Amino acid sequence: MGVIRKTKSIELLLEEFKKDSNAISAIELVTRLSSEINKTTIYRVLDKLEDDGVLHSFLGKNGIKWYAKCEGCSATEHKDIHPHFQCLSCGKVDCVTLDIQIPEIPNRTIMMSQILIQGKCENCLNSN
Repeated sequence: MGVIRKTKSIELLLEEFKKDSNAISAIELVTRLSSEINKTTIYRVLDKLEDDGVLHSFLGKNGIKWYAKCEGCSATEHKDIHPHFQCLSCGKVDCVTLDIQIPEIPNRTIMMSQILIQGKCENCLNSN
């Protein structure tokens, strides 16, 4: 991981990920932090944290970008090759700790892969 200057903006964003263990959409982060950080700064800091291996991103339903904390990643290598689950009822998104084998493709190098699984989470299944 690169050296992260602990600016107010970085601290506020990281605090959101400490409070919430699930993935958080960029739109939700802008909503939560709009009174303290402008939208452009939020996106710039998210990009920086992703580049430094602190967060990883993926696309959810409707092409919305989501962010989650990295585990064991660095500025030179993301190891976040795992699926994400999005509940179609409540919208909750989280990382799924399953080992997924991404197949090798002849004459290609895979740099990243995104797997989004959609359905109903445990809370929505139990509330019926």
